[in-house]
Amino acid sequence: MELLVVLLILGLIAGIAAPQVMNYLGRAKGSTADLQVEAIVAALDFYKIDAGTYPTQEQGLQALLEKPTDVNNWFGPYVSRVSNITDPWGEIYQYKIPGENREYEVFSYGADGEPGGEGEDRDITSWEQ
Repeated sequence: MELLVVLLILGLIAGIAAPQVMNYLGRAKGSTADLQVEAIVAALDFYKIDAGTYPTQEQGLQALLEKPTDVNNWFGPYVSRVSNITDPWGEIYQYKIPGENREYEVFSYGADGEPGGEGEDRDITSWEQ
């Protein structure tokens, strides 16, 4: 009987703590994505200093890793590996040039992969940093 009471108490604690831990992990991924977008923006600015322009839509963020064939002054790589342009949910960050909110945009749609959302599903964007 005492063992059942202990197991019940442990189950209640786990039931209360688990959602809080999951909520914390979701916030941590969002914060990581915010930092990654800032780093990508910095890398894009360094790319522009060297190449004279931002990567085209076709070149995308891959231009930060590998020299595009039509760029002469490329002194990269500007990011060390593909994980630096991959969001915490495993998707490559979106890159749009020209952007709607600034010259270019870098963004992730969050955990759900869909525009909009709140919490872990919120969009992470370069123009709202």
